[in-house]
Amino acid sequence: MISLAPGTKVYLASKPVSMRLGFDGLAALVRPLFAVEPYGGHVFLFRSKSGNYLKALHWDGTGLCLFAKRLERSRFVWPPLIEGGVVLTPAQFALLIEAMDWRRTVAPDPPRLPEQI
Repeated sequence: MISLAPGTKVYLASKPVSMRLGFDGLAALVRPLFAVEPYGGHVFLFRSKSGNYLKALHWDGTGLCLFAKRLERSRFVWPPLIEGGVVLTPAQFALLIEAMDWRRTVAPDPPRLPEQI
């Protein structure tokens, strides 16, 4: 499991990509899909065509990390196939990795900052 620092966003590409892609190939997809820098410390998830395999790309400050998981008997729960992707909360990311239905979780609104007087 990847431990996420506070403020880390999880970007999920909704369209399948080739699972033959490695570090550089997946990093090259980040900018066009999400319009963010792949070396910003966020996590980027990519799915296979069959839906039972995923790869997660993460910059940890010293280098790129690549995490892969393949389910043997089921498929991950994916969003509909749309352009771009979806931003998940760390809790939804944890549910997705465990092959649970992350769409049923509702993230609370971020807390409001107190107003200054």
